[in-house]
Amino acid sequence: MARAGRGSSRTSVWLEGKPRRGRRGDGQPSGLDRDRITAAGVRLLDAEGLAKFSMRRLAAELNVTAMSLYWYVDTKDDLLELALDQVFGELALPDPEAGEDWRDQLRALAREYRSMLVRHPWVSPLAGSFLNIGPNSLSFSRVVQQVIGKTGLPVNRRTGAIAAVFQFVYGYGTIEGHFLARVAETGMTPDEYHEHALSAATRAPDAAEVMEESTKIMKARGGDTVEEMLERDFAFALDLMIAGIETMVARENP
Repeated sequence: MARAGRGSSRTSVWLEGKPRRGRRGDGQPSGLDRDRITAAGVRLLDAEGLAKFSMRRLAAELNVTAMSLYWYVDTKDDLLELALDQVFGELALPDPEAGEDWRDQLRALAREYRSMLVRHPWVSPLAGSFLNIGPNSLSFSRVVQQVIGKTGLPVNRRTGAIAAVFQFVYGYGTIEGHFLARVAETGMTPDEYHEHALSAATRAPDAAEVMEESTKIMKARGGDTVEEMLERDFAFALDLMIAGIETMVARENP
């Protein structure tokens, strides 16, 4: 979704008038182009995370000098902005003009967005740092707006509905991605880590009562694995959002 964050004061790589680099010229390194550099950046961000990412590290991955990269991008921020838009291109978007119910299309969009955030944990902090006006991000925003438009909500209520659904998905996917990254560092499976964390927390005197109640709630919720529990909670929370939209539509159209 397009949003202005702390990076909104900087010039976007997508804005007209910003020179596009990458045309072959004297002294320009061969075997590189902006797409290849961006794809390598995504792979490196996935493997090592945002905190360790640098142009020097990316250059080493591509077996070129760091200065070679600046034939194609002006700054590290430009490359991060390109990488961010590339992963938005992974989203399978429904066709708003198709005969599908808006509820099913909204669920599909929410699941796609959540999965992308989990696959690429570095996306979460970047999503609020750029204008997000690349072609893939705009395609996603356009489809979201069109699907919300099919709900029957009046125009002045639609941004609130988009915020309710997709800020929830953003938070859910961000926390899930961080959890899975933390699990990976331990060498445990998610289920093993979950049991270990519950056991450790229960031993803390101040947490015992809360953890006991949490355990009861989790047992009542059902699900034999962490994956099943996450899926069930996400699906139910999304149903709550959709029910809320339906209620507001009925209220606006008594």
